Amino acid sequence: MDFIKIAEEAFASGIEMPSFKSGDTITVAYRIKEGNKERIQQYRGVVIRISGNGNKKRFTVRKMSDNVGVERIFPMDSPFIESIVVNKYGKVRRSKLYYLRALTGKKARIKERRIVEKKA
Repeated sequence: MDFIKIAEEAFASGIEMPSFKSGDTITVAYRIKEGNKERIQQYRGVVIRISGNGNKKRFTVRKMSDNVGVERIFPMDSPFIESIVVNKYGKVRRSKLYYLRALTGKKARIKERRIVEKKA
């Protein structure tokens, strides 16, 4: 059993993830390999779900691209994730926001949660 944990630690990406929840708007810098070229794509959208547990967590990000909803699932421990930036904290009452798929325009907006940071 310890061999599994050793293997998981060896493949861990080791980057620090900011804490975010469902409803938050984030930007994921994702490394994409096309042939022998490599580039970083910025994927900005709303987190509609976080699933899994431990280091097997994954999160789904939904964005609108030319009035078409696009969802992408990212594993938390993916080595292709360069960085994650939280742009806006959303105020929602659910952990899975599947109802956003049916909404468009102003109905699909999420209220912003104000964060007060303590000074050291």
